[in-house]
This record gives sequence, C-alpha cells and structure tokens, in this order.
Amino acid sequence: MKSIDIASIDLNLLVAFEALFEEQSVTAAAQRLHLGQPAMSASLSRLRQLFDDELFIRVGREMKPTTKALEIVPGISLALRQIRQTLEASQTFDPVRSQRVMAIGSSDYTSSILLPKLLDRCRDAPGIDFRLVNYEKDEIEDLLEQRVIDVAIGTFQSLPRQAYQLPLMQERFVGICRKGHPAWHNGISLDTFVSVSHALFTLRQDAIGEIDKALTQHQLQRRIALTTPYLLVLPSIIAASDLVAAIPSRLAHQFAQQGLVELFELPIPTEPWLISMIWSKLVEQDQANRWLRQEIEHCCRGL
Repeated sequence: MKSIDIASIDLNLLVAFEALFEEQSVTAAAQRLHLGQPAMSASLSRLRQLFDDELFIRVGREMKPTTKALEIVPGISLALRQIRQTLEASQTFDPVRSQRVMAIGSSDYTSSILLPKLLDRCRDAPGIDFRLVNYEKDEIEDLLEQRVIDVAIGTFQSLPRQAYQLPLMQERFVGICRKGHPAWHNGISLDTFVSVSHALFTLRQDAIGEIDKALTQHQLQRRIALTTPYLLVLPSIIAASDLVAAIPSRLAHQFAQQGLVELFELPIPTEPWLISMIWSKLVEQDQANRWLRQEIEHCCRGL
C-alpha cells in the first residue's frame, strides 16, 4: 500500500469533510466553519482529489455521502475527536474534576507546616491525590526534569538548571526545652545555653549545626549529646529529658501550642534563611502545575 505523506495534507480538509457530512449542504457547512461558499466548494474539490471519490453527491437539496464517505467517516471523526480532546486537555484544568496525582518534594519539616493548610484548602478538589517525596539536594534536578515531582520546597543554595524559583517564607531558629526545665527562667541566658546538653537535627554524619558556627565566632562551644536525622522526634525527646534544641520557629510554635515544650529566643544571633518553591521550566505552562504552585503560595502567605 502506498504511504501518504501527511505533511502534504491540509488537516483542515478533515474538518471540512466532517462539516459536509453532518450538514449535507455546502452552504450550511460553510456557515458552520465561517467560510465563504466558494472556499467550501474548493475544499470539497480537494477532498475529492485526495480520496479519489466524489464523496458527496447532490440528491435533491442535500449532498448525500457516497459509500466511500461512509467508510472513512468513523476514522475521521475519531481522529478529530482525539485531537480536540488533546487540545482541550492542554488548555483547561479543572481541579474539581481532575483525577491527577501531584508529587511534592518536601522534608518532614516543610510537609508538617504546609500540608495541613494545603489539604484544607483543596477540599474542593476531591479527586486530586498528593504524594510527598523526600529528596537529596544533589538529585533534585533530575527529579524535576524527569517529572518525578511537580515542585520541590526547601532551601536551595543554587538553582537547578532550567528551573524557576519562588520565595515562600523566611525562617529562623528558636530554642525549645521541656516544661519545668531547671535552666528555663522566662528564657535561657547565653552562659546557661552553652552549659546544658543539646539535641541536634542533622542529615550529615557530623555534630555541627548553624548554632555551633555562630557560637564559634564568640569562642564558645556547646555539647551535642544527641544527633538525629528525624526532626519530628525532637518534641518527645525534649519533653522527656533535660536536653534543649534549636529548631525552625514555625515548627517550634506548633510544638509549644500542643503543650509539649517551652519555647525561647536563642541568646545568640543566627542568620535567617529562605524557604522557596522550585519547578522545572518544562512545566511552566502546565495548568495543573500552575494551579498547585498557586495553592502552595497562597497557603504560605499565612504562615
């Protein structure tokens, strides 16, 4: 069978064929497609040449389809329907009806802060499922480009290539200790702070955090009695011991509101840091991804 070079075919002819088949009138088909009657007649002439068949023959006042036209109409109708569905899907996103899965690269800290608000805000999108994905900083570029995740939330020293970034909120360290801690008297002094034992959240194998770097500038050192890669275990550890810890302020306020710990300002200044959302340029115009970004940005305004 001789192959057809589809690049040489005006696909608008298929739309004209569909209109002629359904209207059975050159005039009505022309009006439906907002064309002049001569233009529609020209399209019919080209269709006849393409399919080597009359396709439509005047019978009375109507243009009746030939056997050939009846044979090809199912395939043409299906092809046009699929093209329209594809175009509509790329241009419209309805969160109320969507069944999409949204993957968010996020730590346990950012997840605990963001997800309660995001899930509450997305009650009107019941078919959307969320997936939280932990990530290493050196793999974030691949996760975004391969679309394993839709967005990533965190602190990024350098932006992955082909990615956009949106600042969400600024964060800082505050201290926590158990209620009734002997060192706590409406706060903790610097001397007391360095004399008590500390717990440190870290993903590295060392026992050095940002607080230690700040203390070093003042020729001070603290004792790290415990390190953990699990930030959310700290409240129960702190509540049941005389350890203290420095953690992100929003998380500390959550723990304090739950009555688990006392909160205090650190007696030594530390630099705040920025929490951002990043996403690949590949999904910049994707309406579902844009919707997710807008929802996350809105949730962070009140944090």
